[in-house]
Amino acid sequence: MDLKTPQDTLTIDPIAMNVVNRVAAGCRLSGDLQFDGGLLVQGEVSGQIKVNGRLIIWKGGVVRGSVRVQGDFYLFGQLGAKDASPEDTQLECIGMAYVAQTGVSTGTLMAKRLQLYEGADLRGPFKTLKLSGALPVLHDVQPQQPLKAPGSRP
Repeated sequence: MDLKTPQDTLTIDPIAMNVVNRVAAGCRLSGDLQFDGGLLVQGEVSGQIKVNGRLIIWKGGVVRGSVRVQGDFYLFGQLGAKDASPEDTQLECIGMAYVAQTGVSTGTLMAKRLQLYEGADLRGPFKTLKLSGALPVLHDVQPQQPLKAPGSRP
């Protein structure tokens, strides 16, 4: 008996997500690269990569190198080369990282939060990031007026 819940399926729509950049299947892009508005990878991208927005590695897509994502990360394809060392590809994601059933990571995956789906293949190390300044410090909060007990006089 196979019970599936909505959490077991990861479905995305790059157009609705306003991902404006795309590396199509069969294309290879390499170098010091920056993408504003997110990136959908169906081909191959390698090098020093910065994505301001969401990064989606589609099934059949491959990303290698040093990658920084200023948004969420979705892995349906390959992060890192198949037989490479985890140090060869490192991805740092400021948002949530989702690894789908078809996703394979041989690189080092660092994200604020990580969601794995059944069948996800993490061969390289992963860790969650602790971002400084994410939580308010209570001793910095000062009341506007001193608090008075009920029934007390000024």
